[in-house]
Amino acid sequence: MIVIGIDAHKRTHTAVVADQNGSQLSTKTTGTASKDHLALLRWGAEQCDDRMWAIEDCRHLSRRLERDLLAAGERVVRVPPKLMANARDGARTYGKSDPIDALAVARAALREPNLPEARLEGMEREIRLLVDHRDDLVAERTRIIGRLRWHLHELDPGWTPPKRLERASAYDKIEVFLSELSGLVSDLATRLVDHLRRLTLEIEELTTEIEELTTEITVRTTVLAPSLLAIPGCGPLTAAKLLGETAGVDRFRSKDAFARHNGTAPLPVWSSNHARHRLSRTGNRRINAAIHIIALTQAHCHPDARALLARRKAGGDGGMEALRILKRRLSDVVYRAMLADRPLMGTATAA
Repeated sequence: MIVIGIDAHKRTHTAVVADQNGSQLSTKTTGTASKDHLALLRWGAEQCDDRMWAIEDCRHLSRRLERDLLAAGERVVRVPPKLMANARDGARTYGKSDPIDALAVARAALREPNLPEARLEGMEREIRLLVDHRDDLVAERTRIIGRLRWHLHELDPGWTPPKRLERASAYDKIEVFLSELSGLVSDLATRLVDHLRRLTLEIEELTTEIEELTTEITVRTTVLAPSLLAIPGCGPLTAAKLLGETAGVDRFRSKDAFARHNGTAPLPVWSSNHARHRLSRTGNRRINAAIHIIALTQAHCHPDARALLARRKAGGDGGMEALRILKRRLSDVVYRAMLADRPLMGTATAA
């Protein structure tokens, strides 16, 4: 078997063929259109019948290439960028170029046999795009709220604006306050309030759409993630983030691999005979943040989670260490729930 490593860019893709020993056999650079991918596929078929494509995991650059290869029935694995540095450092050739990077991708795929495989896009990507767009709008609203607060403070330091500036009632109060003032700063503040109203309305519409996608498929009126939504502390938005970022939980070989991917698996930091672990800062931070939200919610209101935290603290663990252990347990719960819901995802995609 050969491995074809690909270094993906916006205008060109560079492919390098490597044998089982990691030796470079051939190289090819092509464009990024579908006709170029077809030529690349023909070239790969000429190299060997038993082949695997390894692509650096940068979805915006490689999504079309992955889709075309998968549609042709090819096997494609995604290589995390963090594996590239070690593969490049271990090479006998120095420097950095597209062929060197593509060879490093192939060698990383040879060294790591259990990399996640790419698949044709389905419902998960639609959910992820909606969640990402909503997060961008929320971040934009937060930035504008900060600017509005400074304008209001400049207009009247003694006037206290509402604490929550994400509601229509707060905008009504501010508009009443601004109606009695004049000048450029007041005019700018009024424009920001109008912008915030539009952003808030769009955020609410997106939230409703995401919740409907997560909880109900209109065509089949089937709950999309019943097991995931049954987890205490996991609401529709959190479930949507988990589904969209995971992109198919069955591509992970085990719950431990999923925990390593989302950063809840602890890192060993042993010293001499003292075995201990610390919080991992690696992995998919958006999945980690979703699990963190579930953990914080359960820490306040779920009896089993509260009992676990109390037991760990009584054993000498600090608050963050106890929370880390809870997140690791919840990662397994989320993994099993998404595995149970996976057949429904396939039904929704087919619909």
